[in-house]
Amino acid sequence: MRNKKKIAIIGLGYVGLPLAVEFGKKYRTVGFDINNDRVNSLKDGFDYTLEISKHSLESVLINKDEIKNNISSGLFLSYYVDDIKNANIFIVTVPTPIDLNNRPDLTPLKKASEMIGKILKKGDIVIYESTVYPGVTEEFCMPILENISGLKYNIDFYLGYSPERINPGDKERTITNILKVTSGSTPEIAKEIDSLYQSIIITGTYLAKNIKVAEAAKVIENSQRDINIAFVNELAKIFNLLKIDTQDVLEAAATKWNFLPFKPGLVGGHCIGVDPYYLAQKAQEFGYQSEIILSGRRLNDSMGHYVANELIKLMVKAGKKIKNSKILVLGITFKENCPDVRNTKVIDVVSQLKDFGAKVKIYDPWASKKEVSREYKLNTTNVVPNSLFDGIILTVSHNEFLNLDLDSLKNGNAPVYDVKGVLGSKADGRL
Repeated sequence: MRNKKKIAIIGLGYVGLPLAVEFGKKYRTVGFDINNDRVNSLKDGFDYTLEISKHSLESVLINKDEIKNNISSGLFLSYYVDDIKNANIFIVTVPTPIDLNNRPDLTPLKKASEMIGKILKKGDIVIYESTVYPGVTEEFCMPILENISGLKYNIDFYLGYSPERINPGDKERTITNILKVTSGSTPEIAKEIDSLYQSIIITGTYLAKNIKVAEAAKVIENSQRDINIAFVNELAKIFNLLKIDTQDVLEAAATKWNFLPFKPGLVGGHCIGVDPYYLAQKAQEFGYQSEIILSGRRLNDSMGHYVANELIKLMVKAGKKIKNSKILVLGITFKENCPDVRNTKVIDVVSQLKDFGAKVKIYDPWASKKEVSREYKLNTTNVVPNSLFDGIILTVSHNEFLNLDLDSLKNGNAPVYDVKGVLGSKADGRL
């Protein structure tokens, strides 16, 4: 047990920042990120993810003089590696994306491990929170740490894995209110890691038997949800052919006590749209070709093109010329009331509409125009467009859209398609 915990959080995104703030309330904590602009904006009290308020952030921040004086608690933010070299507990919260071929991209994890390896000391603990397939922590990250540091695993340094369960935009199920799965590379270290998280997690922790179990538990959480949504997406396609309202069917079925209330839609985001590929990749390495997991992912990946085609059908019925038509897309983030645009499947909708020759305008009051431009090379607006459109498609159910005067945006009998099923009679069609 470390007598004096000095914690370094690697990565200050949706996962790392809330974690750093909570640990900073009790321990001497340094939040590190390679993005200079991100660190500087956080020092000014602004979190573009909107997960942490200015007040909450400023109440825990300390300056360089205070961190040098070995203050007992507080959060110092930095993009200099030297500022984390005195930590004895490193927590890695970097992203684990997929590449263009839907294969796991462990590059951010590799770079973070290499960086830590250069400053790793005897007795240190490295905890990974990034979502991975079973075995990554001990079979991929550990050798990197050993090779660069020259230290021996479970003799000189130790590992842990505690999967993140952050739900971006959720102000009720925040980090301290979500039960935390923990694990460690030895029984003693596992208990120490569990105790560390217990000190900030109100709802408690669950100590998994080993690191691989904790890794597997995380990756199946989102895979299970992905498969369930794929099922109702397929139902929506079937019921559309049968001229039956999917929402009506789901409401009727939900009257049974054990019916799972999943809804159809676009399945994006950094977790659900990515994690199944990590598990499928690991299974393939052992000679097993996933059937259910990948079929569900393929179906969900197809939904962007499907809903775009449904809007086009409505426009054709309304007598609208498709080429050079003006279409308004309401929402670009991957979920409602949240600025997160990572792996948003609205991109597929926009791409398909453009393939038809339409001119697409994207209105999203939550999304950062700069981030959307950087990630997807698309222009967006944060204000209601002053124009008329030949077709409108609601892809994200931001609160701002629920009472939006759609008639003032319609060019004549322009149809409205509702992906989220929240517009009621305002929509001419819905998923």
